[in-house]
Amino acid sequence: MPRWPWVERAFNFDFPVMKFFDLLERVRGTPARLEERVRGLPADVLTQGEATGWSIQENIGHLIDLGYLPLQRLEILAGKAVLCSADMTNRRTNEAQHNAAEIGALLGAFRTERVSRFEELDESDWGKSALHPRLEQPMRIVDIAYFDAEHDDCHLARIGELIRRFASPPRGR
Repeated sequence: MPRWPWVERAFNFDFPVMKFFDLLERVRGTPARLEERVRGLPADVLTQGEATGWSIQENIGHLIDLGYLPLQRLEILAGKAVLCSADMTNRRTNEAQHNAAEIGALLGAFRTERVSRFEELDESDWGKSALHPRLEQPMRIVDIAYFDAEHDDCHLARIGELIRRFASPPRGR
C-alpha cells in the first residue's frame, strides 16, 4: 500500500490550547520510542535505503535536521504574522551523509534536540498564532507542537516499514 505523503496531509487545529500538555509529552517521548525501534539493528539495516526514500539513519538525521524549525516558528512570540517556511527540498538532509554517522551519535543528537523551548513557554503563549505558509492557515504554538509530533510519527512509521522490509526474517520459516 502506498504511503500518505507528508506534503499531502491536511491538519485541523481545532483542539483546546490545554492539549499542549499532552502534545509536549508526545514530543518528549519521541527519542525513547526511536531508540527502542532501532536498538540492536545492524549497521547494514540502519543504512539500507531505497531508490524512493531515505534509510533509517537518514530518517533519524532528517528529524535532527528539522529540529530547528519548530523552535524557529516560536517567532510567533515576537509578533510575526507568517511563520518561516520549511525547505521542502530537504537539502540539508540530502547532503548530510547521515549513513556515515554512528547510530549512537544520531540518537544522542536527536535526544538533545528535543530538549526545547517548548518546555519554557508560559501557558499564556500556547494560543498565540501566525499563518503557516504551506498550509495557508493559522497555526498556534500548541499546533506547532502537534505538527512536530505528527511529523515525528510519520518518520517513525517509515522507520518501522524499513525495519520490516530489511530486518524481518523471510516469511514461511
